[in-house]
Amino acid sequence: MHLDGFGLFVNDMSAMIRFYRDVLGFEIKESEDAVNVYLIKDGTLFMLYERKNFEKMTDKKYEYLKGLNGHFEIALYVDTFDEVDKQFKEVVSKGAKPVLEPTTEPWGQRTCYIADPEGNLIEIGSFNKPFAR
Repeated sequence: MHLDGFGLFVNDMSAMIRFYRDVLGFEIKESEDAVNVYLIKDGTLFMLYERKNFEKMTDKKYEYLKGLNGHFEIALYVDTFDEVDKQFKEVVSKGAKPVLEPTTEPWGQRTCYIADPEGNLIEIGSFNKPFAR
């Protein structure tokens, strides 16, 4: 098996589309009334699924966290420490919820955290060098 991508189950699709498109700059072609959104970000499939449609499809009810979701993070990389600081300020000014201000960790990474409108944690980090796979 190969990792194909990842998805988020969302309650308010239009708010999440606006956040990932307008705040984080993801290219999203679907309209704000879409029930499923599929896009490629840097070679990774990223999906937004409407919770109520998934529950209907599986004929099950699920529990969802309220507030900050500490079960996982979405990690975004920038090439320099200065870009971490710049991106943090920019996305917070556009409406991202600040969680952790930029800080340099003992392992050499500069990192910060924000949250999307539904509380999913997003890290913006750098090891002060270009991203390499």
